[in-house]
Amino acid sequence: MRQPSDEAAPAAPRRERKKERTREHVYAAAVALFSRQGYADTSVTQIAEQAGIGRGTFFNYFPHKDCLINIWTQERVRKLHRRLAPRLRNAPDTAGALRACMSTLSDLNEEEPELSAAMLTAWIQTGRLLQPGPPLGAILTDIVEQGRTRGEIHTTASAEQIAGALRDLYIGALHRWSHPAADRAHGRLDTELQQALNLLLHGLTPHHPPPRPRPGARAGAGADTCTAGSR
Repeated sequence: MRQPSDEAAPAAPRRERKKERTREHVYAAAVALFSRQGYADTSVTQIAEQAGIGRGTFFNYFPHKDCLINIWTQERVRKLHRRLAPRLRNAPDTAGALRACMSTLSDLNEEEPELSAAMLTAWIQTGRLLQPGPPLGAILTDIVEQGRTRGEIHTTASAEQIAGALRDLYIGALHRWSHPAADRAHGRLDTELQQALNLLLHGLTPHHPPPRPRPGARAGAGADTCTAGSR
């Protein structure tokens, strides 16, 4: 004789799959709205209408709207890990690994410029940029630690401090790029990131200090000589 539990067992996975499909559908509707009109200007009611569900049903899948930011961030981190891994394996050194990381981040943002801009604004508005231990920080810290182990990084700063500076570099460039009035031509974000990274890697001061003036040398003598020679 078939027991009630025999019929209930296959029904449970079907309900879970249906629930997951609905959850994905609601999330897709939300992301489309965020991309079109921004995170702050999108209400739960609008998301529910876009997904074809009741407003109350939305909260059966997401306790609050901010949960959607977490899901988007998790997906972005998974994409970053998946695309960055082969680039890091082929990187010749630490500088190359950091450049690969910035290029991968640029690619991800430039594939979805409107959505990336909207979600960055949401990060700022909800204070997520200030939260400790962000996933990108962990990736950058690992790159820096490996570089220090290979003797390619020479500084007394901790790996976490260096990673923090690199993350701030990225967020600053991304914020400027995501501004509504900014030029978002393809490749522009990567160009700015690579330029900023080179500045950080090579510094502002020359590797060798300029020669000191000879004792007793008259200030400005060099300038006088040049001026005289040009007459």
